[in-house]
Amino acid sequence: MDYSLQSYQSFIGRPVTELPTPSLVLSRPILEKNINQLLQDVKDLDITFRPHVKTLKVWNGLHRKIVASTLCEIRGAIPLVKEGILDECLYGLPIYPSALPHLEELSKSIRIVLMIDNEQHIDVLEQYINISGNAAPWPVFIKVDVGSHRAGLENSSPFLPRLVQRVETSTAASIEGFYCHAGHSYGCRTPEAAAAVLQTEIEGVVRASKNVHLSRDRRVIVSVGSTPTAHVVNTLRKGLPDTIDLELHAGNYPANDLQQVCTSLISESQQAIRILAEICSVYPERNEALINAGTVALSKETSDSPGFGRIVAQSQWSVLRMAQEHGILGTTDASQEKVAETFRRTMYIT
Repeated sequence: MDYSLQSYQSFIGRPVTELPTPSLVLSRPILEKNINQLLQDVKDLDITFRPHVKTLKVWNGLHRKIVASTLCEIRGAIPLVKEGILDECLYGLPIYPSALPHLEELSKSIRIVLMIDNEQHIDVLEQYINISGNAAPWPVFIKVDVGSHRAGLENSSPFLPRLVQRVETSTAASIEGFYCHAGHSYGCRTPEAAAAVLQTEIEGVVRASKNVHLSRDRRVIVSVGSTPTAHVVNTLRKGLPDTIDLELHAGNYPANDLQQVCTSLISESQQAIRILAEICSVYPERNEALINAGTVALSKETSDSPGFGRIVAQSQWSVLRMAQEHGILGTTDASQEKVAETFRRTMYIT
């Protein structure tokens, strides 16, 4: 159910259980604590920070520049530019032709940086500049694959130095730096394992940067991070070359969903997010219940925790199956609890 910003005032001061369901409920104290902790870690290390703006947008968690993976998210951040909070946005997908006109228009309001990982991207940029007549080169991050095998070039690839050389000789792009994302860090289960992945990230982008001739007059940014590795950024060892500026990026650190808890890098007390849902129907014969929260309200992402979300304070009950608008609650252990005796109307899902 959609409610406009004009009506949100009507819910202030009322019990959270009176919210329309399903509702996303955030704990502001936990949210602020999570944000402030990471910002303090970044400050202590004297490195820059680029939040990955996703569905959750918290202006006081920003740090002058962001990364966003959709054009809509960039457009939604433009008011922050007008308020003097935001200066720059990295478009987090490898560039494709139909996005360029929109990004060029957005660049009139905010500095836009692009992501590339193959020579075809330079072809796209050169063709666009020839057609549009825009002579200014696009600043680009070159994506480096450090183990997640999702996007980017490995350091061992012969295409990486070729891509760097192609950018260096092109009038359509200029190298801003090297970027990696350790998506495989979500498999870490100890701080030591996450710290090792973070170190691998840094070594990977620093190695990639050696394909560029750097000097005192020319520096590049190496951007590393994921939410699991951001949780251990305070373990970071210094000693980067003087020609390199280190940047951290992360996206899920303010809210910390159940997937983050399963890494063992945070506790449930650091979770700021809940879903308020309502029982629609109960089925005693199979000990299940239908709720009004499905794939739209929750997520198809899974973790070590069974199902797609578990009930707060009753962790033996989880959302076992989902459709777009509804989910099915059931037990995930040998508990003899009966669904009709356990649930009444509303519940929190984490």
